[in-house]
Amino acid sequence: MGCVRFFIAYSLLYSIAKGDVFGKDQPIILVLLDIPPMLPVLDGVVMELQDCALPLLREVIPTDKVEVGFKDLDAAILVGSMPRKEGMERKDLLKANVAIFKTQGAALEKYAKKTVKVLVVGNPANTNCLIASKSAPSIPKENFSCLTRLDHNRARSQVAMRCGVPADAVKNVIIWGNHSSTQYPDVHHAMVKVNSNEVPAFDAVKDDSWLKGDFISTVQLRGAAVIKARKLSSAMSAAKAICDHMRDWWFGTLDGEFMSMGVYAGGNSYGIPEDLIYSFPVHIKNKSWTIHDGLPINDFSRAKMDATAAELVEERDTALSFLSQ
Repeated sequence: MGCVRFFIAYSLLYSIAKGDVFGKDQPIILVLLDIPPMLPVLDGVVMELQDCALPLLREVIPTDKVEVGFKDLDAAILVGSMPRKEGMERKDLLKANVAIFKTQGAALEKYAKKTVKVLVVGNPANTNCLIASKSAPSIPKENFSCLTRLDHNRARSQVAMRCGVPADAVKNVIIWGNHSSTQYPDVHHAMVKVNSNEVPAFDAVKDDSWLKGDFISTVQLRGAAVIKARKLSSAMSAAKAICDHMRDWWFGTLDGEFMSMGVYAGGNSYGIPEDLIYSFPVHIKNKSWTIHDGLPINDFSRAKMDATAAELVEERDTALSFLSQ
């Protein structure tokens, strides 16, 4: 088998290099792209990876050059972005990130394989992903996605804890929309296995007010809660979510289950504006995702889905005004 090459961040390296994501028989080449001041740190990371003696790891390439970092990639995980600083307005944050993801998209266009699968993690992830896609016009839009799997996992875990069951007893929660505080964690179509029987989440939880209130806000604000508690943003859980996202993209979702991914909204059946990266429930087979169509949407859900779409439209329009400059 050929080697998988991709751009990645430190917190993910061990899981990927030992085969948890792309398979236990898939040789790996890790390409670590960072800014020049970080190259000495990358040298230390290379030493650590060598010291792990991982049988699948064929090569580690540290670099600060995009022509090296993006060459012949099979998978690109774009973790870095400009964080919001004190006193920075949202439009300033968007402008800085447009410059970053325009450059990365152009590098993907020029150097990566046209079949590359791109996962954008750096926030604002949905709009950064859209900019990267627009900057790589010869790579199919379907090859770009942004991470909402962390939110999906958070929602799944909250329901599981409430019901006193393992997390894998909960399936088909949905994150709709933006990876922001407007996202809509939806359990109207989720099922929970209780005593060997699958029942709707609302029947399993037996607390509609919690599911329509504190549950939603807990998932929406979980990242901020983690930062407040540990003085750092999510790392372990984010790395796990990235691995989950890429493994499902590579090997597919289970029959009867869908997962949440931020994907191109073109052709969706839910009335979401098309030129967005929006989180939907998706099925994946043969490395291709399809939006799970036909779910009934009640008025409560519709209002929340439209609100997060409106935020994304505003973000997109602001970002595109910078892209054209």
